[in-house]
Amino acid sequence: MTEPIIELKGVSKTFGNNKVLDNIDLSIYRGDALGIIGPSGTGKSTVLRVIAGLTAPDSGEVYIQGRRRQGLIEDGDDPVGIGMVFQQAALFDSLTVEENVGFLLYQHSKLSKQRIRDLVNQRLEMVGLGGIGDRYPSELSGGMRKRVSFARAIISNPDRPQDSAEVLLYDEPTAGLDPIASTVIEDLIRELGTISGGCSTYAIVTHQDSTIRRTADRLVFLYQGKVQWQGNVNEVDTTDHPLIRQFMSGSVRGPIQVAG
Repeated sequence: MTEPIIELKGVSKTFGNNKVLDNIDLSIYRGDALGIIGPSGTGKSTVLRVIAGLTAPDSGEVYIQGRRRQGLIEDGDDPVGIGMVFQQAALFDSLTVEENVGFLLYQHSKLSKQRIRDLVNQRLEMVGLGGIGDRYPSELSGGMRKRVSFARAIISNPDRPQDSAEVLLYDEPTAGLDPIASTVIEDLIRELGTISGGCSTYAIVTHQDSTIRRTADRLVFLYQGKVQWQGNVNEVDTTDHPLIRQFMSGSVRGPIQVAG
């Protein structure tokens, strides 16, 4: 396999007395559709935040296209743009959809307002939401807010193509959505990898069976801060690994300790 576009080596992270990540190794390759799965509280979202450069590991190394990252994302430029879609969409309630999607361009580019509006409209159309730029997040359904956050993650400054997201990180993108809305989001994640201006490399944290099967090609299973299993998505139905068997069946009996 070719060199990873992102690689974690021996990464550990502790919050208080809780060791969330314990010496994990993880690689993402160009064109990867990686699902990061496991019980709640096992460090999945923390892995995404470490990859995104929003959280620094206590120990271990993070490599972006072969270059070691020093510090957090604001401490230097990664050789690859990384976008993140947060679980709750993380939109500014006081801003319109257009202002939310174009926020970074309005704040940190020299593009004209009209040029930014045009770029925002292009991205909104890509996620199936053309013509809603003047609405506020409170006027949107949960699924629509998720799609707005996708548009924000893939928008880029044409004057700085090096900042364009080549890797997208999705944190529970279908959480709280009904099955139909979830299917729309799952299809969109796949579709964004095939269209110009989209992103074909991504990692997705999810608990939902349909999202695991419809969006991921390869899986990493985290439990107790460690990578316990890796494999292709179709192997979850055939592996004898007890953690995977319990997790995918939803059984309360097995090696995974049930909280509460």
